[in-house]
Amino acid sequence: MQRTLIGELGQHVGETVSISGWVDVRRDQGKMVFFDFRDRTGTVQGVCLPGSPALETAKEVGKEYVLRVEGVVNKRPEKNAVAGKVNGDIELEIKGIEILNPSEPLPFDISEDTSGIDEHVRAEYRYLDLRSARMQKNMRLRSEFIRRCREFLFKNDFVEIETPLLTESTPEGSRDFVVPSRLNPGKFYALPQSPQQYKQLLMTAGFERYFQTARAVRDEDLRADRGFEHTQVDIEMSFVEMEDVMNTVEAMITETVEAMGYTIKEKPFPRISYKDAMEKYDADKFDLRTPEEKEKGVLAYAWVVNFPFFEKTDEGGWTFTHNPFSMPIPEHVDWLMKGEHVDEILTTQYDLVCNGYESGGGSIRAHKPEILEAVYKIMGMTGQELEERIGHMLKAFKFGTPPHGGIALGVERNIMNLTGETYLREVQAFPMTRGGQTAVMKAPKPLSEKQLAELHLAITPDATDHT
Repeated sequence: MQRTLIGELGQHVGETVSISGWVDVRRDQGKMVFFDFRDRTGTVQGVCLPGSPALETAKEVGKEYVLRVEGVVNKRPEKNAVAGKVNGDIELEIKGIEILNPSEPLPFDISEDTSGIDEHVRAEYRYLDLRSARMQKNMRLRSEFIRRCREFLFKNDFVEIETPLLTESTPEGSRDFVVPSRLNPGKFYALPQSPQQYKQLLMTAGFERYFQTARAVRDEDLRADRGFEHTQVDIEMSFVEMEDVMNTVEAMITETVEAMGYTIKEKPFPRISYKDAMEKYDADKFDLRTPEEKEKGVLAYAWVVNFPFFEKTDEGGWTFTHNPFSMPIPEHVDWLMKGEHVDEILTTQYDLVCNGYESGGGSIRAHKPEILEAVYKIMGMTGQELEERIGHMLKAFKFGTPPHGGIALGVERNIMNLTGETYLREVQAFPMTRGGQTAVMKAPKPLSEKQLAELHLAITPDATDHT
């Protein structure tokens, strides 16, 4: 399909061109019809003059129709030019219109900010919601952020490697989403909460510098900044200490967001201990900006370090605070191995916070089997339970696993910081509703009897009582 992009029309004054896109605005003035046309590169005004062979078709066209339009690019009279607007000084004199696809009246107005519209309506018609200027901006900004992070990592000798989506249910903090196996009746896969174990295995495999833009799925309670699904820039490095990982990530974030036109409040990013953060801010996520800096969209990054490794469970035992695969700080390794001073053991965990959100988190990892065994022993696991849960990791660590560490940066949280959005759904293309319903498609929903039989599953009578 031969077309000229709307954003490039200024280069074709006096020429006849063909554009393709949507009708953004239509104004019928009887003898003339005015349009604003839109494609991915911008908008332009077009006019069907009296006597134009396209005038009859123009009167049939409505908002959001998809058209191919032929016309002459003319300079607008100086008094009609719109200063500072792309294509504000030109106009398309329409000679022909081809309707590629008409549109029914839209269920809501996409020419305005759609955030106030009922979330279920927005979810049902998400493909229309995404046409709005704000959502187009958010999605394109998200794409740019990921692209610039990838370019930085490639430039710094990282290798991009995908890890499996069907994996084993493991104790990593949240509930797993599970997938029944048709070929192995009664057994289940789990969708990954993170690529944690695989990226550590990649360090064992000798890749030394790995990353991927990873999908992660967690069955946890939904809130404004948390969903069942999220994306993370996932990074792991061998032969490093905490400062090596933090400095690399800090350089990546700085280069990325400053290239996108944002201002960072303080460089290098401040470091604050978990203890000091809780005493000063009563939280390990805090906003360091002044009211004026908030108005200007300044980004205030900081690192939080020296987290407690363990916390008490409701039953009086111990569980990890962040990640069971972490290393304690060097001076507390002996306590870990002996199971002493458990409440005082600090971990090599580091969280990146920005503008009140946790934007990323990572740690230096345990790379020796005896250290990992000591962590799970403190949490009360027997040798058999340990073998069942992470026996494959203990085995791998016996074959020359290097010291390593990494981080996962939440894409959605970072884009929320860049856009000023306060809801995760505003920076995802097809988010779920607060009730866990998918956008556009109707999931979750029951399986057919045939599907259940193939998977060797049966639904108990009370399973649907809560729907």
